[in-house]
Amino acid sequence: MAFSEQRSINTDFVLCLALKLSFNPLFPLVLSLRHPLSLSLSLSLSLSLSLPRTLTYSHTYEHCAFVSVVSGSLCVFLAVFLLVCTEMLSQRWRRLLGLIVWATHLTMGYTFIFSGPIILPWDQVPFFLFIIFTVYTMLPFQLWYAVVLSCISSLSHVVVLTVCLTIYPDNPSPYLTNQLLSNALVFLCGSGVGAFHKVLMEKTLRQTFQDTLRCLSMRMKLEIEKRQQENLLQSVLPVYISMKMKLAIMERLQDCKDKEEQQRLVKDNNFHSLYVKRHENVSILYADIVGFTRLASDCSPKELVIMLNELFGKFDQIAKENECMRIKILGDCYYCVSGLPVSLPKHAKNCVKMGLDMCEAIKQVREATGVDINMRVGVHSGNVLCGVIGLRKWQFDVWSHDVTLANHMESGGLPGRVHITEATLKHLNKAYEVEDGNGHLRDSYLKELNVQTHLVIDPRVREYTFALHCALSAPFNGLKMRASVRMTRYLESWGAVKPFAHLQSREGFTADAIVNGKSRSKVRRWNKSQKSKFDEELHNEMTTTIDELSSKQWSKSEENGSLALWFPKKDLEKQYRALDLPMFKHYVGCATGIFLCIFFVQMFVTKDRQTLGASFGGLVCVLLLTLAICFAGHFQLSRCQWLPAVSEAVVKRPCVRLPLATVTTAAIVILSVFNLSATMKLPFFTLDILNIRLNSNSLLQYSVYCCILSLIACGIFLRVSFELKVLFLVLPHLYVFKWLQQTQLNDCYACPFSELTHRVSARQNESCFRQDFLLKYKNRTEQDEIETRENLNRLLLENVLPAHVAALFVGESKKNEDLYYKSYDCVCVMFASVPDFKEFYTECDINKEGLECLRLLNEIIADFDELLSKPKFSGVEKIKTIGSTYMAAAGLSGTPGQENNQDRERQQAQIGIMVEFAIALIGKLDGINRHSFNSFRLRVGINHGPVIAGVIGARKPQYDIWGNTVNVASRMESTGELGKIQVTVETSDVLQKLGYSCECRGLISVKGKGELKTFFLCTDTSKQQGMGLS
Repeated sequence: MAFSEQRSINTDFVLCLALKLSFNPLFPLVLSLRHPLSLSLSLSLSLSLSLPRTLTYSHTYEHCAFVSVVSGSLCVFLAVFLLVCTEMLSQRWRRLLGLIVWATHLTMGYTFIFSGPIILPWDQVPFFLFIIFTVYTMLPFQLWYAVVLSCISSLSHVVVLTVCLTIYPDNPSPYLTNQLLSNALVFLCGSGVGAFHKVLMEKTLRQTFQDTLRCLSMRMKLEIEKRQQENLLQSVLPVYISMKMKLAIMERLQDCKDKEEQQRLVKDNNFHSLYVKRHENVSILYADIVGFTRLASDCSPKELVIMLNELFGKFDQIAKENECMRIKILGDCYYCVSGLPVSLPKHAKNCVKMGLDMCEAIKQVREATGVDINMRVGVHSGNVLCGVIGLRKWQFDVWSHDVTLANHMESGGLPGRVHITEATLKHLNKAYEVEDGNGHLRDSYLKELNVQTHLVIDPRVREYTFALHCALSAPFNGLKMRASVRMTRYLESWGAVKPFAHLQSREGFTADAIVNGKSRSKVRRWNKSQKSKFDEELHNEMTTTIDELSSKQWSKSEENGSLALWFPKKDLEKQYRALDLPMFKHYVGCATGIFLCIFFVQMFVTKDRQTLGASFGGLVCVLLLTLAICFAGHFQLSRCQWLPAVSEAVVKRPCVRLPLATVTTAAIVILSVFNLSATMKLPFFTLDILNIRLNSNSLLQYSVYCCILSLIACGIFLRVSFELKVLFLVLPHLYVFKWLQQTQLNDCYACPFSELTHRVSARQNESCFRQDFLLKYKNRTEQDEIETRENLNRLLLENVLPAHVAALFVGESKKNEDLYYKSYDCVCVMFASVPDFKEFYTECDINKEGLECLRLLNEIIADFDELLSKPKFSGVEKIKTIGSTYMAAAGLSGTPGQENNQDRERQQAQIGIMVEFAIALIGKLDGINRHSFNSFRLRVGINHGPVIAGVIGARKPQYDIWGNTVNVASRMESTGELGKIQVTVETSDVLQKLGYSCECRGLISVKGKGELKTFFLCTDTSKQQGMGLS
């Protein structure tokens, strides 16, 4: 009988260990223990095969019930294990399967009680304690469910034994009440510790789930940021250039974290990166809207931006249809190239076809609105250098003598016609009929180069019926509206996509969507459903990740530890062991509760209370001191200011926690083992097993139960060193097991199996906490990556838009439904050019067909851009570069609208800052001259006044400013002199108030403005500034 009981307990423990991991939804991330699961099941099958051999040593009739229940339980466990292997079924039916396992355990327990020859007060207490522990830590129940089942298990055991031993006593005991109270106290201790364990693990799992959700949310955000950044780059730059620039930016952002590495890179790289490439056999188209300047002077800011966006959005659509790439928008001038980045044999036909379509589109606008505007187009075929120069406000551009010729083909053309060179005509292969262009009569550059030009005859015949013509013009006839209003209303019907409306879409932007105005509704619908789509994607990503975590892939992760659970990366292991542990004081408190339970159990059943009291008195002092150290931070004593520091050291320093955990656990183990050894010295120690079972005064059983409770205490320190817990679980109880074997007591196997259970439980907990740490570590890593992406995205946007404008186009509150436009009362505009660069630029083999010349221009522009990083020039905004001309403005970051005295002083100060910036540019160019042995001189023009700022262009958004102020500033530069800064009379008055000296140049002829009185700034007195710059 004794041997059979030993074997049954063994079978039960091993099977429960086998089912432990499979029925634990609180630890779905712990997948590295599937190997012990298979091993435990194999052991249980081996034990079931050995049962027939075990029965030969006893009477069969005494074991019928025992064998039936054990065999049935084994079949149940095997069936459940097969279901557990199917993750979908086990997740769906996990609570029901858990109830089946619990009920099977309970059935086995009562079978073991009633299958013996006599019922004793301590029968199957370890087994029911194990059931309670299983309910809390192994089976998939919520806390309240586990409390109910554990109460049923413990109360039923106490009630059944009470009834059996009082109503049907086989061997009456005078100590029955104390023994039953000890049983209840053991169960209460096990249930309390199990509930404590359950609460902590559920809290940890809940936090892990939230961290996982947050991690996935950040991962989704990372994807959105990445998508925005890629769409943004590709909307401004070709892919092959944007990829190179993105890598360079990422390296620069990462290098910023390491100051020494950053300084080394700066020292090693004397030249700025050049992203320019040569392309041959391309066609360049320049187009200018004739009459638009006059129209724009009557427009409101909103009307101007709407007209430009709709017109250039239509041109972008035409460019897409004709395989052309828009390069840049210069005011009302539009130019593009066909044959970039991939060479096209029909590049000339594409540009000519595009020019004809643009003229046709403007013709329709003119006929529909009655506004006198037209299109003048020039096309030339040749070679170009294309790419990006400078450090700020990147814009894809092209340079070459052929580009300059194409520009003059436009200015020397005729309104409504496409003006082409002989080179382009040769590439057309007689696809179009042409007539003499006589461009040399209208442009001196064409005359100087003796370029033969032609005008393309549009082969399409347009026959508009009177009804159609009336239908187009009816809404505007008879209404006394301004031309700008008529233009705006008509162009809005084209429905061009708003700039940056595509940044947050999953598919990005496709120009094909700009058809019949459908793109606007698509973008609006997407914005309305943006949050719901994000939530849906986040849910799907969460489900996928949980499935991955519930698979073998997680256990094969490179960061996961081996059998010892240590991380392969030493840095990770060090970080994990150095984690703060604010719950440590609660661990010590719970361990103290177990200590008291062990003491009271021994008090109930022992006769040698003097020895017990002596051991308890010394150990309880040690525990109270440990508790005082852990809870020192809760004592607020004015004379003991160091107490909070002690408590904080316990939380933050493993070197303090480990000794305290060791002392606490050792005190509990010593109390249980010491009194066990005292019990073993009693006179009945040498009796046989049957006499021990019949001796109602036996204390050995309860001493074993106290040892089992000390096992539980070893595992209560959840986040403390796994190796320390294993040490306390193994070494003391090997000694106890060796001692108990001498008694031939069946409960001597309870200790090793309990030790095995808690060892696997400790490993499971350790694995769970390590994976929780790993998730948080990955979360932090992804957070750093997201911050890098955000910085990159912000850098990219601010290289397309000013910072205050970029904020309106990014983030969840992105406002892309309306066009961005602002009207400013006072903005200072500067144009600074290097006219000598045109003569310096040559195309020959020595300078790689002009590439080396552009390298020098890149250095000049990059040095100019570096000045913008100085705090002094934080109010200066680079607008664009046009060839070797640098355009900037000051005052765009201020609040537009009505101005007061304070604003007027600030605006005047911005003019002084712009002048200082121009002087700094001259100084930068002088430094470049000294290093490159050149004699470049800067020609600068400055003007201030009202401007309109806005973002236009659907496929390639571009920030720009317009107005008479801009035009006059450009004329100040083009009519100026080398090495001087030319300003208007209004700007001169402001500068003189700021303490600058200006020299009157007199009246000069300005194209489109007549004669203007201008001034040259005396740069030698630039340091004499007034209050505006102080």
